[in-house]
Amino acid sequence: MLKQARRDVFHAIADPTRRAILALLALQAMTPNALAEHFDTTRQAVSKHIQVLADCQLLKQEQNGTQIYYHLDPTKMRDIDEWLAPFRKLWSDRFNRLDKVLDKMKREKK
Repeated sequence: MLKQARRDVFHAIADPTRRAILALLALQAMTPNALAEHFDTTRQAVSKHIQVLADCQLLKQEQNGTQIYYHLDPTKMRDIDEWLAPFRKLWSDRFNRLDKVLDKMKREKK
């Protein structure tokens, strides 16, 4: 039997529903039922998404009485930030070059 590969943060954010869940939880902690109200899907489907996010260590849970509240744990988001860093620099350089071209065009137009 094949062992399932451990999910990573990139697997988690690949799905638009999970990205939406992260966005909601970035604003406030929520229960699975409260999260499910924001989606046109079943509570079970939302719970599966929550499990993937929790497996990837993007969520923390907190027990409050009989309710479980999930909230965003931004620590693992650093993996995404680090991966994006070279692309951010690339686009920044390109926009800077574009700004220079546009400035030059404005000066030549005058």
